[in-house]
Amino acid sequence: MWTDFPWRYGRRMSDSRCSPGSAPGGKPPALQGVGPVLAVVVAAAALAGAAAWAAVPAKLSVHGEFVDLSVYQYGGRLVLDGMPLYGSRDPATNLRFTYPPFAALAMVPLGPLPFWLATALWTAASVAALAGAVALVGRALGHPVAGWHVALLTVGALALEPVWQNLTFGQINLLLMLAVLIDLVHPERRWSGVLVGIAAGVKLTPLVFVVLLVMVGRRTTAGRALLAFAGTVAIGVAVIPGSARAYWTENLFSAGRVGPPQLTHNQSVFGVLTRLLDAPPPNLLWLAVAGPLAAAVVVIGAVCWRRGDRVLGTGLGALAMLLASPISWSHHWVWAVPVGLALWQHNRWAGLAWIAVFVTRPFLWPPWGWRREYEWTPVEHVVGNAYVLAALAVSVGVAVALGRRVGPLARRPDDGVGRLDGRSFTGHPGLSGG
Repeated sequence: MWTDFPWRYGRRMSDSRCSPGSAPGGKPPALQGVGPVLAVVVAAAALAGAAAWAAVPAKLSVHGEFVDLSVYQYGGRLVLDGMPLYGSRDPATNLRFTYPPFAALAMVPLGPLPFWLATALWTAASVAALAGAVALVGRALGHPVAGWHVALLTVGALALEPVWQNLTFGQINLLLMLAVLIDLVHPERRWSGVLVGIAAGVKLTPLVFVVLLVMVGRRTTAGRALLAFAGTVAIGVAVIPGSARAYWTENLFSAGRVGPPQLTHNQSVFGVLTRLLDAPPPNLLWLAVAGPLAAAVVVIGAVCWRRGDRVLGTGLGALAMLLASPISWSHHWVWAVPVGLALWQHNRWAGLAWIAVFVTRPFLWPPWGWRREYEWTPVEHVVGNAYVLAALAVSVGVAVALGRRVGPLARRPDDGVGRLDGRSFTGHPGLSGG
């Protein structure tokens, strides 16, 4: 049977005769089969670097054109030159740097590099982070996989619109996703929480995972995350005080500063309301809708996490983050990868349907751009808000499945393995090949 795909060819942790810290031939598990993954990383870096050097994206009209990476570089150069971060625009893209001050400090090493080299290195880091996330999710779900299999799944993940858009824009989301997964899947480690705090210092939205940590009883880890986040704020204030003051007092609550919120690519509750109302919603209305929805999804994620599925629980926390944020561009939805793998663990049809949404990108089917979203028909609103509706559908489906199985899913000590008591959401034995 093929129901164990995508983990079919990897041995499950419970089947391994090796100790958790060993592997055949004496290699640590992290170093097994690294060659295929490295080949994918190098190939992606070479392709991206060559495309940037030859300006191929502009010539071929490939959407993305590494514009966000250009803005990151610009932010790093502004810090090096002692210039204000907020107020000017990147000459290459006419876009503003909109991230917290700490993010600009983190981009300083990119500033002096030729753009083609920065693109190659950034793409290599992003693809490596994607592969790392796939490997981490596989182990957490009880399926440690060979390096070539991780490489295959990594290449397959490139078919998802958020992933390839993330790469062609030169976005940071894959790196942040890996940082959060490391802390949330293994929160019992000594320094767990620090990566979540740093991720929040780069991009505020990962603070949602602090709430999730508190709800699953990992208050020490949550506190560590908040301390790390506070440290990033303090570093920004100490190194670039003027820009830090401008960000935290003027720029923080301006959703429009990062682009038109009605654009179909903004797959968030704020974006949905903007398109429905033909104008950005009042803050109270947005909070009244997005707040309860995001809170409910976090609660469902916390229940999953406490009942043994840390991957799906973390993924639902990410969906809550994307729903709650006023701007969640489609390339922010890279969390479709771990959520899809976790869904497959329980029900292959749910996993297939989820992945199909992100491969076919229905939100681009209706007319978009130039405020045409304000002219959508009811059907076009349904199709054009596909990512948001998919997230809500998954959340409701998981909640219903958990509610129906209160007895069998009574809380047990979580072991980090991503199976809800060994069964799928359908009530049948889990599709894990066991």
